[in-house]
Amino acid sequence: MTTPYLPLRPAGAGGPPAPVGREEILARLERVLHSRGRALLTGPAGVGKTEVALATATRAESRGERVLWLATLPADRDIPGAAAAALVASIAACVSWPAGRAHGGSGAHDILEGLPGPQRTAVAMLCREAPIPEGGWDPIALRLALAQTLRTLAAQGPVLLVVDGVQLIDADSADLLRFALHLAPQTLRVIAVETPEAYGPDGPATDPAGGGPQPLWVPSEADVLNVAPLHADEIAELLIHHRLPSRMAGRIHKASGGNPRLALAVGRSLADARTPVHHAEALSLSGRARDLARQLLGVASPAVRATLLLAALALRPTASLVRRAGRPTAEADLAAAERANLISLKEDGTVAFTAGVLPSTLVHDACWNERSGGHAALARVVDDPVEAVRHRALATDVPDEHLAAEVAAAAETARRRGNSALAAELALLAAESTPVNNGTQRLSRLVDAAEEAARAARADLAMRAATDLLARDAAPTDRVRARLAVLDTAGQGLTDLDEIYVHAMEDSEDDTALRAAVQLRLAVKYVLADGDPVRSRAAAVESAALAGSVGDRQTASRALTVQARMDRVLGSPDAERVLAEARALEVFERPLGIRNAAQILTIRHALFDDRLSDARDQLNALLPLVERRGPVEDAIELFRTLAEVEARQGQCAAALSHAGRSLALTLEAGLSPGPAWYALALAETAGGSFARAASYARRSVQASEEEGDHVFLSRSLYALGRVQLVAGDVANALETLRRVQAAELAQSTVDPSMLRWHEELAEALLANDAPEEAAALLADVRPVAERLGRATVLLGCDRAYALYLAAGGGYEEAADLLTRTADHCAAAGLPLERGRALVALARVERRRRRRSAAQNALQAAAAVFERAGALPWLALSTEAPSRPAEPDQARGGAPAALTEAELRLALLVREGASNQEAAAKLYLSVKTVEARLTRIYQKLDVRSRAQLASALNAWPAAD
Repeated sequence: MTTPYLPLRPAGAGGPPAPVGREEILARLERVLHSRGRALLTGPAGVGKTEVALATATRAESRGERVLWLATLPADRDIPGAAAAALVASIAACVSWPAGRAHGGSGAHDILEGLPGPQRTAVAMLCREAPIPEGGWDPIALRLALAQTLRTLAAQGPVLLVVDGVQLIDADSADLLRFALHLAPQTLRVIAVETPEAYGPDGPATDPAGGGPQPLWVPSEADVLNVAPLHADEIAELLIHHRLPSRMAGRIHKASGGNPRLALAVGRSLADARTPVHHAEALSLSGRARDLARQLLGVASPAVRATLLLAALALRPTASLVRRAGRPTAEADLAAAERANLISLKEDGTVAFTAGVLPSTLVHDACWNERSGGHAALARVVDDPVEAVRHRALATDVPDEHLAAEVAAAAETARRRGNSALAAELALLAAESTPVNNGTQRLSRLVDAAEEAARAARADLAMRAATDLLARDAAPTDRVRARLAVLDTAGQGLTDLDEIYVHAMEDSEDDTALRAAVQLRLAVKYVLADGDPVRSRAAAVESAALAGSVGDRQTASRALTVQARMDRVLGSPDAERVLAEARALEVFERPLGIRNAAQILTIRHALFDDRLSDARDQLNALLPLVERRGPVEDAIELFRTLAEVEARQGQCAAALSHAGRSLALTLEAGLSPGPAWYALALAETAGGSFARAASYARRSVQASEEEGDHVFLSRSLYALGRVQLVAGDVANALETLRRVQAAELAQSTVDPSMLRWHEELAEALLANDAPEEAAALLADVRPVAERLGRATVLLGCDRAYALYLAAGGGYEEAADLLTRTADHCAAAGLPLERGRALVALARVERRRRRRSAAQNALQAAAAVFERAGALPWLALSTEAPSRPAEPDQARGGAPAALTEAELRLALLVREGASNQEAAAKLYLSVKTVEARLTRIYQKLDVRSRAQLASALNAWPAAD
């Protein structure tokens, strides 16, 4: 029966946070309720309608409003008065709840007892507290009773009524509620939550008698708000919130269609199965995810589901195609499915399923005869010979060499058309259609299928082909090629593949070219999965030598590219020479893609060296070509690198645009979003929002940890630590940046230009009262940067060293160094770094009590940030003059002697915080707080908290 809703515990004054991705619709819902008092939330099952209503109800309760909640069940349709009886029970629960009594109104007993006798009797009959006579209850008395009860309740204060599952309300209750709501005052607001149902030619699938849901009002009385599916990036946030693997967010979004409940079920299914990301392309599901898909499909009639099965089997389903394949009622069936949010129909009749798991479940649950018959019917009516061959092959389970040859030819045609995904599917189908007695041909086609799958980045197909081949008596060469294809589809996730590498090494012993190829893959694994650039370089050197000995220029070029990259990491002066050799080989043998090519590494070296205009020009020249003809991975790499260049260059709007494009393509392709999130964190730090930057950086950290990707884990931690530092979260920044330091030391990284964490960590150490450690860090990195000629690294060190000088009282020297640093940053084309140096200069000048000089520095910084569109930095520069952590004058010079970290603690103590409370707020240990407080007492020459408060109160800037 309908479930009455007990009021929620009151939330904080601002209400609870919105469900992921629902801020906009929550705001719209609040506006509609305020203006019209009636709203209908609609959308497919699982999309989050109830969560939106619940969030609104919780916020209403946090404002002191009463909330009534009716949650209907399918059986309620057949129980006269079920929803109305539950509403009476809900009213009783609401007014007897402590929050309800706080309104000072009447209790449930008083409200009901105040009704006239016939109305009380009718309510008692409705609630089965009195026998129902043969003629039934008095409908007029019951109507009036329910209306009077709601009016009395609303007269005591605002009331929000939520009806969850309005389509399941019985007819009697719908009539009663419609009458009562028509007479209700404006203080009674109503949210109805509806899940549309599928209607086929014979009526709704869930109600053979027809009729559909009973409305609570005429359509003109309420606004209809559609709760849309979540975007891919919001699905990623949802997965993180529920501690599920976020690296597969793109694929989970495709499978779920953005339906939150389905996305969580898919995520849990994959997590429970411990599915590696490189095996998850097909998202083979079971359990809760399949059950939810079946529930969604269950609202459709058997006839509609039969039509949908044909659409699921087709490559390019249309209403016309499905009708010609044997479903004469295709248009009506598909329209019913569209009403149930199972598919969308375009103007040209093209059918698109709203969630990828729906067609896969239809095919999964169909028997062989249904699938075979569907493919046979489609083979007769499709107009593309490639598709016709595919359907004929899938309609039979009998291997046939003639058919296999046709499928292989179709795969080649698909490849020429540029449809790599279809080519990979057909190549594997050709191999599986080859008779077993033609063993040589079958093995050859399996190798081709694995390599075709690698080109299409279809890890599931590559693994299927390799598994089939490795189970047979294949030659070592074929086994190696199949294993290399599997490795090439692993993306960032190269952990748990050690066995494949071992067998590939064993099988390639007698083939120099294959050994070179295996060593190249090992070189990539050693740096990404193992974080060992020394070992990676050694493997790359061996691969280049082996490839060169047999004239394999392509492998040699790729190996030299990896070697050059590792030489740069390790601080070798040979890096540029080796990279030039790799570029020379690429002239003769153009690589299949650019993301691992010498050309893109040359651009990244320009980025590391802050030759930003050169890097941007090269990227802009490549981008149109790659967008037209290149694989999506190359486009993602270019957009991501371009965003990094522009963020560094102060082209903030362009950086945000290109980083967003990189993420969109990544999620659409179903690739790991860690690298794209890293780029977006940098772009948001430059020109978006520090809060969003930190969010994206945390997501990238999680994805990189899930992948076991050491390279992007360090980068993501750096991006997070940097934004924490500039946003003032110095304790967490120190912890994060120490993780970067540990990771980079473990990876033997020498060149400080590739990840500029040294200057950030030094500044974090200064902000956390560790000046000597900061000075030692800067002293270690400076000679390395000088030896390698990393001039702009030295500028960052200069900014941090100036802050060290200021912390020790050397204000004049610090100001001079910061002035020079700002000028050098401007000359180097680094506007944001110039602005950051000017903000630091303003702080130092205020400590020198040079208000005019400080204001001039801040104005110059603000102008720099405004020209660059660096909004968070602009806000930082305009806030700086009034920040209590940066005093501009002090009585007797005492507060100016405090470091920023000491002043933050002093101000907390002045406000009455205990040592334990201050430790919690500053993310410090109690012992650290005690030691820091002792130093503050000594510097200010005070002996108690009262004296400390007096000293700070005498300092005007502390207020």
